[in-house]
Amino acid sequence: MTTTAIDYDYLIKFLTIGDSGVGKTSFLYQYTDGVFHTKFISTVGIDFREKRVLYNSNGINHRIHLQLWDTAGQERFRSLTTAFYRDSMGFILIFDITNEQSFLDVQSWMEQLKQHAYCEDPDIVLCGNKADLDHKRVISETRAQSLADKYQIEYIETSAFTGHNVAAAVDLLLDKVMK
Repeated sequence: MTTTAIDYDYLIKFLTIGDSGVGKTSFLYQYTDGVFHTKFISTVGIDFREKRVLYNSNGINHRIHLQLWDTAGQERFRSLTTAFYRDSMGFILIFDITNEQSFLDVQSWMEQLKQHAYCEDPDIVLCGNKADLDHKRVISETRAQSLADKYQIEYIETSAFTGHNVAAAVDLLLDKVMK
């Protein structure tokens, strides 16, 4: 019998959700590897990235093993990806600030979360991605914040391209989950 030494204190699973093309995969690569991949390849089904982080709580460092699940945004994969909602401890809901429809679809994603998540009030951070494309913005920060306030969730603007606020978004969610 082989025993495996666990070198972390907590295993935490987060799920990224949102329409296809909003930058979920790029967001996760930026967070885990600090790089932006210029070639767009649509996620088929589900994939995941991992990262180890230290989380300080009341002066105590906790070793966290993050599993960040990357879901396909296309409608045809929804039944597959919703099966992963129940095992996730938090959700990063991403829309594209240059794409009106991806913002309007946040409501649909929230309904799916309410239906399939592990509890009635899951921990969620709403990310307005592609903040580096401010000149193409169609969703104002005020409008996005109003939607987040309606759902009583955190809102942050990110750029998977530059890395702006990507780690901060994950940290926000980690703070919510660790409380």
